[in-house]
Amino acid sequence: MLNEALAPGRLPPGQRLYAIGDVHGCAHRLAALHVAIREDVARRPIPRVTVLYLGDYVDRGLDSALVLETLLGPPPVPGAEVVLLKGNHEAMMIDSCALGATSSSLRFWMENGGLATLESYDTDPGTPNWLERIPPGHLALLRRCVLRHAAGDYLFVHAGVRPEVPLDRQDPHDLLWIREPFLSWKGALGAVVVHGHTPTAKPEVRPHRIGIDTGACFGGLLTCLVLEGERMGFLAR
Repeated sequence: MLNEALAPGRLPPGQRLYAIGDVHGCAHRLAALHVAIREDVARRPIPRVTVLYLGDYVDRGLDSALVLETLLGPPPVPGAEVVLLKGNHEAMMIDSCALGATSSSLRFWMENGGLATLESYDTDPGTPNWLERIPPGHLALLRRCVLRHAAGDYLFVHAGVRPEVPLDRQDPHDLLWIREPFLSWKGALGAVVVHGHTPTAKPEVRPHRIGIDTGACFGGLLTCLVLEGERMGFLAR
């Protein structure tokens, strides 16, 4: 259900943006959320629609392969702009699958949920040539993911930003991994930062940030933030 409220920022007129939190292999929840987005656009047509994903498509959940295949398909709303952000779990997967990857990078990925991803491709790190089970198109998709996206008063990143560092000088590692001091920061950040990465029971809305990782892979909901003008709402499945 979409319950609208005043947002901490604004988008230019004629635009609506759907930002989807950390999917983590929850392909069926993602499919259901795509249906909800299509239904919302059908009820409330608007000239420009953007569907943005905040990263962490893989690991922990059961269907990472299906999630990536879904993201390779057509947009959930015909004609919508699609933005795919990179999360720290995509970074771990890319590093582990790269030519010359070390055993330590693979071990780090496995320790952080990567085994579930390999199992979704019917393989495991002990299988010879396990990398051949991952379609090249899936890895190419992950490599195309971007670190940030700006729209109106908002900056969209996976994890957050480092306070008191200009937004155009942020360390990519922080955009993928940061928690503190970002989460406890109470001052301005230069934009309203929309992020995932840190799971909470429900979306966190602050004057300077909106967190929408609601732990889908841990039994929570998969949340979508809907922004339009000076208003916001949420869809969840």
